[in-house]
Amino acid sequence: MSRWERLSPLAGVAAVVLWIVGLALTKAPDTSSDKTDAQILTVYQHNANRILVASWLFMLGCVFFLWFAGTLRVRMAEAEGGGHTFTGIAFGAAVAAVVFGIGNTAGPVAVAINKNDVSAATAGALTHLTDLFFVGTEMSLIAMFAAAAVVAFRTGLFPKWWAILMWIVAVVLVIGPIGWAAVIFALPIWTLGTTFMLMRQRSDRAQVAPAAA
Repeated sequence: MSRWERLSPLAGVAAVVLWIVGLALTKAPDTSSDKTDAQILTVYQHNANRILVASWLFMLGCVFFLWFAGTLRVRMAEAEGGGHTFTGIAFGAAVAAVVFGIGNTAGPVAVAINKNDVSAATAGALTHLTDLFFVGTEMSLIAMFAAAAVVAFRTGLFPKWWAILMWIVAVVLVIGPIGWAAVIFALPIWTLGTTFMLMRQRSDRAQVAPAAA
């Protein structure tokens, strides 16, 4: 196994770190829904660089999550066998979540880049459009967590208690008023936990292989 393959699960850690840093940087510029379009545009004009950097880091986090999902797909496919039905569902849903996640910050990036050329109405519309992409992320993650839980239960790829937690997260995501919490809190925690388990499995494989030989 190449070093790239061994270290690929760590893309999950990189994703979470970039998400946290990006969100921390965007916390200061307030573009909340209670502001008028003109006030929102003013925020962009005064904080364009911060918003650009924060959004770019967040989008990079989404790219690293895609890399992590690709690594997880291989391990799930090996465990599931057959037609890899649930593995395919989980990976497809992860790709959709990544697309929606990048779209979530694409609007603010566009406004920040063109802060002196866009109208207040456009700035407001692109800012509020992030809610649409966030909901898309939430809905996509339902399928990802549910399908991954099925594979974990059927194959033992992950402990059963971890599979149960994935089912719980999927149910929370279905409940609209509280689903946002699963996206913001459960997804990063699950990503870090799954990364640890994948790295541990690879370490165990590396130790068993010489012994078997």
